[in-house]
Amino acid sequence: MDVIANLSYGFGLVFTFQNLGFCLIGCLLGTLIGVLPGIGPIATVAMLLPATYGLDPLSSLVMLAGIYYGAQYGGSTTAILINMPGETSSVVTCLDGYQMARNGRAGSALAIAALGSFFAGCVGTVFIAAFAPMLAALSQKFASPEYFALMALGLIAAVVMARGSVLKALAMIFAGLLFGIVGTDVQTGLARYTFGVSELWDGIGFLPVVMGLFGIVEVVMNLERPQERKLLDTKITGLWPNMEEFKQCWPAVIRGTGIGSLLGILPGGGAVLASFASYTTEKRLAKDPSRFGKGAPEGVAGPESANNAAAQTSFIPLLTLGIPGNVMMALMMGALIIQGMNPGAAVLDKRPDLFWGIVASMWVGNLMLLVINLPMIGMWVKVLRVPYRALFPIILVLSLIGIYTVNNSLTDIWLTAFFCLLGYMFVKFDMEPTPFVLAFILGPQMEDNLRRSMTLSRGDPMIFVNRPITLSLLLIAAFVLLLVILPAIRKKREEAFQE
Repeated sequence: MDVIANLSYGFGLVFTFQNLGFCLIGCLLGTLIGVLPGIGPIATVAMLLPATYGLDPLSSLVMLAGIYYGAQYGGSTTAILINMPGETSSVVTCLDGYQMARNGRAGSALAIAALGSFFAGCVGTVFIAAFAPMLAALSQKFASPEYFALMALGLIAAVVMARGSVLKALAMIFAGLLFGIVGTDVQTGLARYTFGVSELWDGIGFLPVVMGLFGIVEVVMNLERPQERKLLDTKITGLWPNMEEFKQCWPAVIRGTGIGSLLGILPGGGAVLASFASYTTEKRLAKDPSRFGKGAPEGVAGPESANNAAAQTSFIPLLTLGIPGNVMMALMMGALIIQGMNPGAAVLDKRPDLFWGIVASMWVGNLMLLVINLPMIGMWVKVLRVPYRALFPIILVLSLIGIYTVNNSLTDIWLTAFFCLLGYMFVKFDMEPTPFVLAFILGPQMEDNLRRSMTLSRGDPMIFVNRPITLSLLLIAAFVLLLVILPAIRKKREEAFQE
């Protein structure tokens, strides 16, 4: 009954003209970003973070959340119609969605993706409402040692889930930790790694880092890629699956929702991992696996359900433990910090309006997205014809204006340019920036919790061994890292990412 009462409270907060308006803006922007290949929700949210500075906290988070799961919807449109994923988690949808479109079932594929996403989003919202308070209650037992161990586990998970070399992922972690400690040490008052630049005494801002690594560098990389888009010539009709397709899809939707809901909670998980896991599961369970890649409806229904469920449940560790499981949640964490709040159990205790408002807005947003995606499909097809050369100057100018207006500082512009160059090098050397950003955010908190732990124990490191939860988390982190380093496991991991 508490869950129903809390959700009712959240819906009461969301059903205001202002919050419904921002939810609609977020859903529209998210769908647009998903439809336009090559931009992505991470870059978009990074660019819009400065705009949330003057907004009400709930309104800003409702809008950013709408962009996130709206992009999951929109990404499926381009994947099905032009065989080009508008968002990373929609890569798998291309395999069968585009083939369905070529077989004259584009409308059915779009409907399967939208309906599966809506169901998964609703279940993910209920999942958050039911389990997040329990996890928040557990987090009340956490002190500095437990938080340090949990953050260490989160960074190790980021290494495991990162593409490419484990050594490169570890290097990204250490680089992020180094950049994260730039600034004045709170306890000693000494400036660290500022090289005499007074503007760095307060540390490197979050916005220049994410804007440079994900926003501006995405523009640069898109300019290098050919922008040829072969639109599907077949007229889109029949926006509803037939009975045979419905029978094939509903088990895949349920399985994909379950997979996504669980993987979204895990550190380093998220929508991309969930969609790949769902597709693999459906292919292995199918009586005739050869149908996949040739227009199997399950190949659309499962991954689309999984990525939307994961997009919802990935909010749980952020809002209850203050641990971002992926880059998108790191950006949401940045939005909370901009609003002067510390993510974690305190959000549920001290700002229940914020927590339950976000949860309720997810259901409202999913309903909006269902209405936006199917009836307006003709408009999204026209949007696909907009050339990127007309978009990138607007994106670049608005991004730099947003960065400058937060602190009215040219230093932030220079830092953004620096991290854009750094991000470009990361891409060229096949080094994923996700572990870097997570380490940059979690590093100062890890250091703070480590110092508090040593203060509590008067310098005795056995505090991390004598506390059962801390020891368990550290042992899990060490075990996972050891498994990944082992040659046989590492080879299978690389083969899985390659596939």
